[in-house]
Amino acid sequence: MQNKKRIFTTIRAIVFTFFLFGQVSSYSQSSFNSFLKPSDTLNKNRKTNVFITEAIILGGTLIGLNQLWYKDYAKSNLHFINDNEEWLQMDKAGHLYSSYHLGRIGAEALNWSGASEKEQLLYGATLGLGFLTVVEVFDGFSQEWGASSGDMIANFSGTTLYVSQQLLWKEQRIIPKFSFHQTSYANLRPKTLGDGLHEEILKDYNGQTYWLSFNINSFTKAKCIPKWLNFALGYGGEGMIYSSNREAKKNDFSQNISRQLFLSLDVDLTKIETKSSFLKTFFSVFNTVKIPAPTLQIVGFNGFKAHLVYF
Repeated sequence: MQNKKRIFTTIRAIVFTFFLFGQVSSYSQSSFNSFLKPSDTLNKNRKTNVFITEAIILGGTLIGLNQLWYKDYAKSNLHFINDNEEWLQMDKAGHLYSSYHLGRIGAEALNWSGASEKEQLLYGATLGLGFLTVVEVFDGFSQEWGASSGDMIANFSGTTLYVSQQLLWKEQRIIPKFSFHQTSYANLRPKTLGDGLHEEILKDYNGQTYWLSFNINSFTKAKCIPKWLNFALGYGGEGMIYSSNREAKKNDFSQNISRQLFLSLDVDLTKIETKSSFLKTFFSVFNTVKIPAPTLQIVGFNGFKAHLVYF
């Protein structure tokens, strides 16, 4: 179960990166600003290209996923599993993060084409939810695995976070972000937690931190606070060699896992003023990652640790 889930995470990351850079790279030798600037009115050619690109990339990924994994396992009736106790729910945070940003990409792509706000929310912001829901259905009809209600709730939460902010504030004041640092735990179980940095980023939950980054100026409207300055609340976990203590005991292993909270400063790159459409796109892409900054860590909810710079 875990190997399949983790390899799918790799595929999802590849899709995410390809979708972000695909159209930009194809125009690398032309005028970035003229191409990347959102259309003031509906551009039907752009809108068509957005839908075709999404269909090819996401549809191709689903077909590939089916060929790589599901076709070799027996089918079953739609069924669910309960994996909500695993990995201190870090995987659920990852689902929320992925659903939010895939939806944000979908909405911004339609905004680039000049589509209406209603279309951006209906057909763009739901991109992540739709894609990840299909994957859960694949799981649900596979005898080897099963759909996860926790995953589906997290997927829905990510989409809701984006849509609700657009409806309420017409802007994104709270942004899910991600950061990572290498840990010693991966060496203890490299097949599951990753062998090397490129695998550990995706597999080692001990080094992952998921953040909610709040834009201070958007909430306070204080002129003395820079528009790009954010306050970030992070969530992470440590000591996870196996997905749960129950699984660890089955393998005659004792682990000491703990939840952790983080308080830090951050930067909302999209709030940095620039007339360059290329820079705006660049900032939008990398606004998915938490900027390293001084951080206060709450260890196991009963102690504090200060970091001059935390990744």
